[in-house]
Amino acid sequence: MRNIPSDSIEIPTDANFVQQGTGTPVILIHGIAASLHDWDEFIPELTSHGYASYALDLLGHGDSPKPASRSYHMDWLFEHFSRWVISLRLTEPAILIGHSLGGYIALEYARRVSAWTRGLILIDPFYSRSQLPFLLRQSYSSRNLRGVIVGKTPPWLFRTIVDITSLAMGHSAGALHSLPEKIRAQTALDYSRTAPGVYNIPNTCEDLTGRLHSISKPALVVWGERDQTLSPVSFHKLVELMPHATGASIRAGHVPHQSHAGWFNALALAFLKNLPVTTSIRSS
Repeated sequence: MRNIPSDSIEIPTDANFVQQGTGTPVILIHGIAASLHDWDEFIPELTSHGYASYALDLLGHGDSPKPASRSYHMDWLFEHFSRWVISLRLTEPAILIGHSLGGYIALEYARRVSAWTRGLILIDPFYSRSQLPFLLRQSYSSRNLRGVIVGKTPPWLFRTIVDITSLAMGHSAGALHSLPEKIRAQTALDYSRTAPGVYNIPNTCEDLTGRLHSISKPALVVWGERDQTLSPVSFHKLVELMPHATGASIRAGHVPHQSHAGWFNALALAFLKNLPVTTSIRSS
């Protein structure tokens, strides 16, 4: 049963987003406490290869609206996201690319709005709370604890934590940090400007494990073998449960699309190139 918060909100109709390029639409969905800047290294590649990229800040994130609620609900994010997609007035099904919590939204959209989904790329995707390590699961289970802690953490401490984590992870190519300086700075900024109520969202997500077999769109699942946020074993399971999914992994953490952008970009573009052709289903 869903843990639906007692407070309710009117879902905002506006969203902060960027659009670049023309061609087949590709919708980019970031994870929890992130922003559309997750895709800064990928959007230029999409544009140069003939795709139209659309990246938004999810509700409560970045420069999108932040309703004053202590406990956000996944249904709110999904409704906000769906309204935004409709507002784009696309004339053909889109390819959805989602990271972590954004992977959950992409899976749900493909399940509920299959006709408007051409394919999926899922990066370290969240689909069940069982993927979370015990301590992280407990921190999310305390409805407001994580949000309160984040809300009282100064920006400089966020940056210090990001730097220490990046150093501890290292890079498979031998670099000192797993993440470049620019990405570490943006990560810390995104954490500090995320609405605290967002951290309740994992508590309100239905377990999608039993529904994955019904998502039949072509899918590429990409993950870091050293992910400490979600169990890497769970991604193997996801590939097995989805009818038309393939998987690829690399020695990286939770954000391989940022720590190994070149590897991810090439892999994603190859997948996009080989997707079956679709025709427009709505006139402009």
